Amino acid sequence: MNLKNITYCFVFLFFAPQLISQEADEKQQGHLNNNKFRQLYQEFSSPNIYRAASGAPGPSYYQQQADYKINVELDDQNKMIYGDETITYTNNSPQKLEYLWVQLDQNVRKKDSPSLDRDSESVVPYYLPDSFDKEFLKDSFDGGFNVEHVNDINNKPLDYMINQTMMRVNLPKPLSTGEQFSFKIKWWYNINDHVKQDGRSGYETFPNDTNRAYIIAQFFPRMCVYNEVEGWQNQQFWGDGEFALPFGNYEVNITVPADHVLEATGELQNRKEVYSKEMMKRFNKAKKSYDKPVVIVNQQEAMDAEKSFSSEKKTWKFIANNVRDFAFASSRKYILDMMAVKIGEDDVMAVSIYPREGNPLWEDYSTITVVEALKSFSKYTFDYPYHKAISVHAHQIGMEYPMICFNFGRPNIDGSYSDDEKFGMIGVIIHEIGHNFFPMIVNSDERQWAWMDEGLTTFVQYLAEQEFGEKYPEIIAPLDNFPSDRGPAQLITDYMSVDQNFLAPIMSNPENVYYLGPNAYGKPAAALNILRETIMGKELFDYAFKTYSQRWMFKHPTPEDFFRTMEDASAVDLDWFWRGWFYSTDYVDIGLKEVNQYFVSPDPGEEMLKIMEDQGIPRNRLRPLIFFEKYENDKSDLKDKSAMENSKLLENYLNENYGQDEIDAIDVPKYFYEVVFNKPGGLVMPIIIDIKYEDGETVRKRYPAQVWRKNDNEVKKIITSNKKITEIVLDPDKETADIDERNNSWPKKEDQTDFDKFKSNVKG
Repeated sequence: MNLKNITYCFVFLFFAPQLISQEADEKQQGHLNNNKFRQLYQEFSSPNIYRAASGAPGPSYYQQQADYKINVELDDQNKMIYGDETITYTNNSPQKLEYLWVQLDQNVRKKDSPSLDRDSESVVPYYLPDSFDKEFLKDSFDGGFNVEHVNDINNKPLDYMINQTMMRVNLPKPLSTGEQFSFKIKWWYNINDHVKQDGRSGYETFPNDTNRAYIIAQFFPRMCVYNEVEGWQNQQFWGDGEFALPFGNYEVNITVPADHVLEATGELQNRKEVYSKEMMKRFNKAKKSYDKPVVIVNQQEAMDAEKSFSSEKKTWKFIANNVRDFAFASSRKYILDMMAVKIGEDDVMAVSIYPREGNPLWEDYSTITVVEALKSFSKYTFDYPYHKAISVHAHQIGMEYPMICFNFGRPNIDGSYSDDEKFGMIGVIIHEIGHNFFPMIVNSDERQWAWMDEGLTTFVQYLAEQEFGEKYPEIIAPLDNFPSDRGPAQLITDYMSVDQNFLAPIMSNPENVYYLGPNAYGKPAAALNILRETIMGKELFDYAFKTYSQRWMFKHPTPEDFFRTMEDASAVDLDWFWRGWFYSTDYVDIGLKEVNQYFVSPDPGEEMLKIMEDQGIPRNRLRPLIFFEKYENDKSDLKDKSAMENSKLLENYLNENYGQDEIDAIDVPKYFYEVVFNKPGGLVMPIIIDIKYEDGETVRKRYPAQVWRKNDNEVKKIITSNKKITEIVLDPDKETADIDERNNSWPKKEDQTDFDKFKSNVKG
């Protein structure tokens, strides 16, 4: 027997006192609590009367209200917007307000906007023509707001000051709690070409007929949010961080050319004036159609309108209550279809508007995708509360507003399209319709926390896409599942593997993130999917997620409200998870460092007893011990015998303490495996392994993330068996976002070359 390969279960028993004595003599300097399972008290604000420790709104929670009466005209000939509005602002806060802050987001397009020079620039070896155009062929376009006046309700000028994209309106006297103040703004601006100049809204010109399609948003001065978290949320709009807006009631009159078809946020008040008799007939039919869309304006009618260029005007009148924003789309090119969908007890109209250039993709898939998105998001959050949801075709854009969103997806000129184009269009419609829930209703601060709307929406988008594939297998055929490009854990590993110098925590302002797509969309979605599938389980997660959604409907949650609610409604301590995934750029890399096999050996014999005596351990303290011996090669046949067969001490112990029936029922192991896991990556995650035995059986074992709580570097687990283990595979279903699979197997698998991988995927 090789004495160096014997492991003794009495090591701690005899040597721990010596370690304690040594520590008493050699005191180390104290350290801070850097345990990854410590609570998030340092990161979180203290609960208060406005926001409870449970993550729910507190008893004194309040929010401001901004109501709008807007008249706006779209000048198609000159590509301009003219507007005037009356804002009625209600102060529900406990503070007196000396001034109001108004957002002027179009100012990001002013010729002298600092946002135009905020990024580093360098010459690249080649440019696509449109990229060269955008980069170097700059024109004199000036797209900022031109504010003609800011007056009180009696048309008396108010004092105001514009700072980039923010306008401060100084009040004649402080606005006390419960008081309202109404004021008027008149403005105009030049509409941007969103294809050539980018942007979340604007127009597209169609070269074949010189018509334009307008998707118009951020078109009016909008109130900022004021709350107890930071006072006025008046961070400048630089282009990436989106919007923070209060709820209110809207009355909006939109004047456009008479031959335009228009859709917008809110309920149309004068449908009979702006619809033809035939359109009204089709609309009434659509309200009762639950199985397929009804075309309200068909392609031929849209093509006829393309040639009209009417000089007359029509005014479309809308009312929208309890919304945070307003947007519209208008063009003579638009085809319009609708169908009804039952959400809870209510009928909701699913609507699509698109030019003929969008067909056949849009007539086939847009409206049914709206229907399925509303069903799925309502299932995981709350019943969709508005009366309609609109999908608007827009080249290269995916953008959202209450009840209306702009979505890309365009076939080739001959009508053909790839699967990528089809799935991309369906995916973006699901995503943008989902934004009605986050942040249009669960109204988070997009300017600061992009993940709170993008990440949550992307997560539910993944669930909705999979349900869409189950509902319409013929659309995704020959695939078995919808090819989601975000959500599953393995889809975020490439991003989490990049140079740390180019990573930012999820809890970062979107203006300060290198790769906003994976950071605000992909990584939060993968994190929540892991939380649901691997850590909490679907039942606990879904209940907590729905609780958060319903608690904060038509309110303004913070990240802490989300984190706290998820724990409060599930009884799962997740501080370690939020800290790792959201507050750091740590990554997942858990490895199988080594596997050692042991078996119970007979008593050690005189040689071992003598060695222990030389170390000061009395012989009578060793006799009652059960010894493990580390197995190496085939040096002993004792490894194939049970512990009881090898140890008379164990056999005698069992006989003395158990009846024969009980002994027969005890499964005394033959094999004892010490599995050593390490964690080269910093992110704490559960350990999931598949254990494969020599008879072909595979058993899955899960260890909770808490196994790392007392050792952040290495964890050892003992696996016992009566069968020999032939292989152990870590994270077999790729559910933890482990970035390096080379250390996930025992015995270690040899790395395949790219050519070997290619050969293994080629038949014949």
